[in-house]
Amino acid sequence: MGLNRRKFLLAGAAAFTGVASLLAAGRRGFARTATRFRRFLRPPGALGEQEFLERCIRCARCAAVCPNTAIQMTGFGLGLRNLNTPYIVPREQACMLCMKCTEVCPTGALTRIDVDDDSVLTQVKMGRAVVDRSMCFSYQGRTCGVCIRACPFPGVAMKTGMYEQPIVTDACVGCGLCERACIHVPQAIRIVPVES
Repeated sequence: MGLNRRKFLLAGAAAFTGVASLLAAGRRGFARTATRFRRFLRPPGALGEQEFLERCIRCARCAAVCPNTAIQMTGFGLGLRNLNTPYIVPREQACMLCMKCTEVCPTGALTRIDVDDDSVLTQVKMGRAVVDRSMCFSYQGRTCGVCIRACPFPGVAMKTGMYEQPIVTDACVGCGLCERACIHVPQAIRIVPVES
């Protein structure tokens, strides 16, 4: 009886260890997959993602010159392929569209863009603002409009609806100033990086 109980307990422990190992491996595999396909908000002027990664030499000049400290450099947590490449988290610090980062890039991974409105509107496509109407105060009947006032191109990239409802147009460059300014927690407007 004792021998059968012992075999039963050992078999149970082995089965538990095997299932735990499979679950851990699955989680690691999912994390790798999620990291591989994660999209980042790159600085203005960034080439398509593949070409950007090939050209970027990870020198961090763009981050060093950014007066708003909006540009960060990735760490190991965002995948080896993206290691030490520039990205922006608008909720933490948005891009002011000063274009200084495009002036210092030595490889052309960030294309040089002039600071005038026409150049920025036609050449910068970091992402696009997306409004979650179920969270946005203005879409819930309470006037807010903070994101509209934060937009560097009001009436062009973002128009105003009733109760100051933000209406994002195709002219949105994805600077993230609206996301940074949003008073809702979590933010009711987010920048979705462009696909490239």
